[in-house]
Amino acid sequence: MTPESELFAAVTLINLEGDLLDQGEFSAWLDLWQHDGLYVVPIDPNETDFKNTLNYACDDHHMREKRVHRLYSGESISTTPRARTLRTLSRFRLLESRDGLIVVRGAQSLWEHRKGHSRHYAADITWQLQREGDRLRIQQKVIRLVNSDDVLHSIGYIL
Repeated sequence: MTPESELFAAVTLINLEGDLLDQGEFSAWLDLWQHDGLYVVPIDPNETDFKNTLNYACDDHHMREKRVHRLYSGESISTTPRARTLRTLSRFRLLESRDGLIVVRGAQSLWEHRKGHSRHYAADITWQLQREGDRLRIQQKVIRLVNSDDVLHSIGYIL
């Protein structure tokens, strides 16, 4: 595939992921992931050693499933009522494409509205996507919040 077609395929998956999250289709979101994939929201935006440092989130398959269960169940105070979110994804740049691995960096602007209050989060995101047959799956997603030095409010959704 050409770099342009790889980037197009990656952005198509990334936009689908954003739409699924904003629409609360969390089970479908889980389906986008490789089983051994890693969802990371580091506290330090410069961190690269996620498994040996403190993060807002560092979710493997099991933890992603637990996160989705909490969002659907309403058992967590931070998920009731469910926040409405709207994210804009942009500025996609193909960083790497080799042997079925595609690495893309982009920007996210996310608005959350819950209980009469709105909050905004901006982030640089890096997606590592792996080709499995004719489809791409998320191998790793790292959300580097621009304002990570501020206190992250309780989040009842997935960045």
